[in-house]
Amino acid sequence: MDNSTLFALLILFLPFTAFLYQLFFGKKLGAQTHLVSLGIMGIVLALSLGFFFQLFNHDLTGPILDVSGEWFSTGAFTLELGFYIDKVTIIMLMVVSLISFLVHLYSTAYMKDDPRYSRYFAFLGLFTFSMNGIILSNSLIMMYLFWELVGLSSYLLIGFWFEKNSAANACKKAFLTNRVGDIGMFIGMLLIFFTVGTFSINGITGAVTNGAFEGNMQLLSIAGVLVFMGAVGKSAQFPLHIWLPDAMEGPTPVSALIHAATMVAAGVYMTVRIFPFLTPDALQVVAVIGGITALGAALIAITQMDIKAVLAYSTISQLGYMIMALGVGAYQAGFFHLVTHAMFKACLFLCSGSVIHAMHHSLHHLGDHHTDPQDMGNMGGLKSKMPITYTAMLIATLAISGVPFFSGFLSKDAILAGTLSYYHTYHGWTIFLPIAGFGAAMVTAFYMFRLIFKTFHGKPVKPEIHEHVHESPLAMTAPLIVLSVLSLAVVFTLPQINPLDGHGWFAHAVGNGAHAAGLDIKHVNDGIHHAHHDAMNISLIVATLGILVSSLFYLFKIVNVEKLTSILNLIGLYSLSKNKFYIDAIYNALLYKPFMWFSKLASTIDWDIYDQKIVDGWGWITMKISVKSQEADYNWLDQKIVDGFGRFANYFGNELRTTQSGVVQNYLMGGIVGLVAIILIFQQF
Repeated sequence: MDNSTLFALLILFLPFTAFLYQLFFGKKLGAQTHLVSLGIMGIVLALSLGFFFQLFNHDLTGPILDVSGEWFSTGAFTLELGFYIDKVTIIMLMVVSLISFLVHLYSTAYMKDDPRYSRYFAFLGLFTFSMNGIILSNSLIMMYLFWELVGLSSYLLIGFWFEKNSAANACKKAFLTNRVGDIGMFIGMLLIFFTVGTFSINGITGAVTNGAFEGNMQLLSIAGVLVFMGAVGKSAQFPLHIWLPDAMEGPTPVSALIHAATMVAAGVYMTVRIFPFLTPDALQVVAVIGGITALGAALIAITQMDIKAVLAYSTISQLGYMIMALGVGAYQAGFFHLVTHAMFKACLFLCSGSVIHAMHHSLHHLGDHHTDPQDMGNMGGLKSKMPITYTAMLIATLAISGVPFFSGFLSKDAILAGTLSYYHTYHGWTIFLPIAGFGAAMVTAFYMFRLIFKTFHGKPVKPEIHEHVHESPLAMTAPLIVLSVLSLAVVFTLPQINPLDGHGWFAHAVGNGAHAAGLDIKHVNDGIHHAHHDAMNISLIVATLGILVSSLFYLFKIVNVEKLTSILNLIGLYSLSKNKFYIDAIYNALLYKPFMWFSKLASTIDWDIYDQKIVDGWGWITMKISVKSQEADYNWLDQKIVDGFGRFANYFGNELRTTQSGVVQNYLMGGIVGLVAIILIFQQF
């Protein structure tokens, strides 16, 4: 076994050992039990760094590791499991291990008073193990195994505080919604497997390149869209996005882990992996779903008052950006935004956790158990009280808004250039994609600065709460500092200036992208390059406009927001956003209620009719027949017939017994009488 294989095994299974330890022995260490998980995640991060530094080896061209072993064989086919580590894998491992380590560190302070402290760290370990399995997989079948394990892990973490009905419902909603996408993914995998005979991603790509679907590209398109359905669920794309906002019912560090580096990133990462065998038709579907998600979720975030809800819809919108980028062929830009987003979104969620933590302790000090610590309507003026949290959140907000010198500007600019290039190539309806992209960019800048202004600027809404607010402890602020630094553009442009032109370390690592089935990737890259300056100029304009309008509304308060809200409410626009475009209500009316009605009907038929009338009816008839049968058996057969024969035999036995007196004279007399009788009878004849 070489070092790369050993390191891959350690990266995969060390978090699982943390899970097992915390589950069975965590309580024995008490408050210090996090040291084991934190140490293990530190080792995983160090191993990932070891792979990461190999990116700067200019001799590195192919994969570092490509190894498989037989899982089982039926004779007709053999299934293999294995690792595949290339540059994309390495970057993703680095992202997950770094975010997971920082979330573990942050949680030591955020969750220290929780009665299920060790169980929390156990679930974090299981989550990291599951995500690393997806990243390292070299086949769709192995990816699917860990895919489902991620679903289980998210169920456990979202519902960690299961005593709350909202958390219990949220974890069930996440689990069941993802099953819808996963069914499509599994069907798509089987369509591909029974055509090419392998689940290996490289094997499928090679088979497609060699004409396995020649003359039947429509089947490949259908299979690709079905596999992509898994990403629609995991990465919360329309119409399966409804679970992610509810996922904030879990602890805030869990939200950072889910929204930034693990579960939601899994769908985008999987789409990156299957990109080489997605057809242009399939990519159109991918692009449209991404565009709808990016713009729709951004519009919903405008009216949310819960600080975590704003970030949740922001995550959905940014994931839509990534998916849209892959759909238009901007492979590198989509994956680049996944990486930059992981940093600034983890920072944003952990900053929101810092604010909630401070608000909660202030409310606890006041004995107030009714005020919502997550409602921005209860905040304001926290800038002076929480300077580190404010600075980190402002940097991350500038990044997600696409402001120059911050990481989001680089990756968003590349995506928007991709949408412009796609429109210039195909025209017609594809104008929707740049509209969605630039529109979402402007709205994102607006609602993110709305969050900043309402939370940290202005006068405190409730001075009594503001008085007792204080900065979070070092274990919580240290991850914020690290992630805010990683949200700066310079981190991704070293050692050269512009990664979009292929000179930064990230672009050098990822390259110009994979070749998709039937897609001229060189033409796509040329189009993105030519659209780059237009995209940059427009994105700067829309970002500036979004920040400016937000400042007028919430910082300088030149515009009366309440009056504007009432006007928008008259024409239904405000309600449309506030009620999340009524998608949950539509699902409730068209899916949940009919399903519950049908379930109740089936229960009524099963219990009231089938069980009580038919099954229990047959039981009643059987009991009646049994009673009659018992009467016939006992009163007639036993007492009249069987017992009657017995009584008859007993009577004659008793009578005959009197003839056996034992006196010889009586026997002789009887013989003589009998002989005389016989003689008399014969004389008659």
